[in-house]
Parts: sequence; structure tokens; C-alpha cells
Amino acid sequence: AGGNPPLLQNKTLGMVFTKPSLRTRVSFDMAMLHLGGQALYLSPNEISLGQRESVADVARVLSRYVDVIMARVFAHRDVVELAQYSRVPVINGLSDYSHPCQGLADLLTVYERFGTLEGVKLAYVGDGNNVANSLIYGCALSGAHFAIASPPGYEISGDVVARARGLAAKTGSQLTFYHEPTEAVRDADAIYTDVWTSMGQEAETQKRLEVFAPKYQINAALVSKAKRTAIVLHCLPAHRGQEITDEVADGPHSALWDQAENRMHAQKAILVELLAPEAARAYAAGTPTRSASAARAAKPAARKTVKTPAKPAAKKPAAKKKR
Repeated sequence: AGGNPPLLQNKTLGMVFTKPSLRTRVSFDMAMLHLGGQALYLSPNEISLGQRESVADVARVLSRYVDVIMARVFAHRDVVELAQYSRVPVINGLSDYSHPCQGLADLLTVYERFGTLEGVKLAYVGDGNNVANSLIYGCALSGAHFAIASPPGYEISGDVVARARGLAAKTGSQLTFYHEPTEAVRDADAIYTDVWTSMGQEAETQKRLEVFAPKYQINAALVSKAKRTAIVLHCLPAHRGQEITDEVADGPHSALWDQAENRMHAQKAILVELLAPEAARAYAAGTPTRSASAARAAKPAARKTVKTPAKPAAKKPAAKKKR
């Protein structure tokens, strides 16, 4: 579909979910389909990861059936344990610690708009959660500048900041931390936000609303503090009227829908890098390529040479004797 080469033909992705999702499931499913493979969805009720069966045993069994595993879970330790006991690669589709697939799609969206990541300023406003963790790592690795404004007590954790600073020292990325959103978004190229209450934190909803609203809302007034060409990002789903207004989400600065589409393209890159890196590089270099299995399937079977006995030479009619 869409002119994609069948780099993942005959490959299967096993998708383990303990946390429901629209974008994660559909983007991985379509990524495999577009590249010639298939995806197997395993719902929370089908596995009950760590309850009906241990995480280690699920990893041992599932990795005998599929070529790669993607896990979207509540607890990051589940992803770590799956990877520890799996015979195939394990992708973190989301955990309470990080959301690396989302971060990759976010940086792709920024790159599409500005043609580079180096020196681009991304300002995050809101909870210092798993998405913020992946963003600060992504910016630190790519040379983009990262600014974040969070309420006291809701900042990115110290160990994440320390690790990100170590990465940023190698790329020139600037990391800055604020409590005031207007300071974080000043001269920003991209403004990012996420929900104030993540799945699993529902008991804190009212308290978080009191802490975040309305100061940490992305609205037209806050966007006006950024560059005129700034884009607005949100990993979705959005609680409109809370962390972002309709005016901004549907306005000219919004890149939400390109960002959502880029989840699929980012997943393709991850899957191909894990399962068919050489074929991907050959394709990128302009060399026509097919997956090894496709090449084998297309190759005609060798024909056995059967020797056909030579036909006996026709006998010449005997010459008549002259009398």
C-alpha cells in the first residue's frame, strides 16, 4: 500500500496491550500491513500480563511465534522483563516511564516543518510524565533545545534530568526548566502538551485540575509568546478545554494531525530497523530490493533435466535387387 516496499513480508508483530490505545494499535497494525507483514493484537483480557501468566513466561512463549513484540503497559518493569526473557526484539509502545515511539514521531514532525532538529526549540508545558521523559531524551540526543514548565511537585524526575544532561553535553542541546509557562514558550519553535491526568491516575484528577488549570493550558495567549511560525503538538487523546483549547487544537499553529499520522511512519522505521535493516538501507540508497522471503518465493524452482532417449534412426528401405 502507498508504494511501500514489502520489506517485512512474512514477518509478524505480536502486540501486547495492558493499556488501551487508538494510535498505538492502529499505527503499528498499518505499519506492518504497508510493509507486507502482519500484526497480532493481544488485548488485556486475553493475556492478563503478570496475573494469569508470568511476564517471563509470556515472553518465552510469544517470542517462539512472532518476529518482534510491541508492549504497551502500565509498569515499565513489564517491558524490561519481556525484553529480558524474549528471543526476539521488544518495542516499548508506552510505559509509565517513557513513550519512545511517540517521541520519535514528535521529532519527525518537527523535522518535517523546520528541516532540521539542531537548534530548534521545543517547549513542553504540563506534567513531567512519560511523554516529557522521552521528549527530553530525544531533544538531548538530536541537538534540539528543550524547555519545560511544570508546577512544583510535577517536574521531570532528577534521574531523568541527569541522564538527559549527559546526552545533551555531546550534542549542544540546551535544557531549561521553569514553573512559568510563558518563560518556557518564549521564542519556541514548537509548543507541546499532554493530558494533566494520565491513565492510572484517575484518583488524582480533581487535585491535578486544581494544580494545572488554567495556568498550564495551551491557549492563544500562550501561543502568541512563541515564534510566529511555531507549531503546537499534543500526543493525544486531548482533553479539550483543559490542557489545550479548541481554538489552538484546530487553529493554524496546530500540527496535531500530521503528528498523529507520523506515529505510523515512525513505527515503520522502528520495525524495519529491527527486522530488515540491510534491505532498508539498500532501498534508501535507491537499490531495488525485496525481502529475502519474497525473493525466494519469486525465484523459479530448478528444473530437473530428464534425458529423453534418442529416437532410433529411421531405417532406409532395402534396395531392390536387379534381376
